[in-house]
Amino acid sequence: VTLFLLGRIFMQYTDLIFDLYGTLVDIHTEEDASVWEKCALYFGFYGALYTGEELKEAFRFAMRRREAQAGQSYECFPDIPFELVMEELFQAKGISENSALLGIQAAQLFRILSIEYIRLYPHVLQALDALREKGYRLWLLSNAQRVFTEYELRYLGLGRQLDGICISSDYRCRKPDVRFFNALVQEQKLDKSKCLMIGNDLHTDIGGAKAAGLATFYMHTNLTPPDQRTADPDKDPAVYSGPHWEFEGYDWAKICDLIGKISG
Repeated sequence: VTLFLLGRIFMQYTDLIFDLYGTLVDIHTEEDASVWEKCALYFGFYGALYTGEELKEAFRFAMRRREAQAGQSYECFPDIPFELVMEELFQAKGISENSALLGIQAAQLFRILSIEYIRLYPHVLQALDALREKGYRLWLLSNAQRVFTEYELRYLGLGRQLDGICISSDYRCRKPDVRFFNALVQEQKLDKSKCLMIGNDLHTDIGGAKAAGLATFYMHTNLTPPDQRTADPDKDPAVYSGPHWEFEGYDWAKICDLIGKISG
């Protein structure tokens, strides 16, 4: 135990903060007309009659109205819980009894129908276990919906490896808003100088983390936005104005080794 604690003292970073989708998890969703039609059928079973197109437009209108009420830019919108909008759409058709539960179930049905595939990137579980054994604390900071992600983590076998999970819909703000990063830091009483943010989006994950004063590790994966550049593994962290590393791909066996070298 003493050697374990001494090892933590001399680690450059003790707290690793992970993005989820595109970083640990590979996912593809298609929210096409058939998804909305089947979801509308579910609404109809409970007396809330919509066509697929009507449900889609009603959802978009309700979401835009909530976003307009926030009066902020995209990045600073409260991340509005999906199930609340679904609940509102039941109520708009006069269905008030059990509307909250129906909203949750409709949200989860919509997500399930839209998923083409969901899977972990190679060696994720082994890497997280290895990092914990080395003394790192592991945190999740994800732009996501609790009503989806809580169950997807369970399905994928993720969660037990993590010391804490922050999902943006719970905080009504999302990356790159520094308030989301700071919420994790303040709640867990973390030392920012000991934190390394790992994510696949240069804007939300890396830019937001740097603005919050965290070191960063950029992964260029298949889910990185297409307008963002590939990783440059030889990039000098000092040139990037602060501690920063990059990796091309999503092989977590190699990433785990690299994090160990970075942190010493």
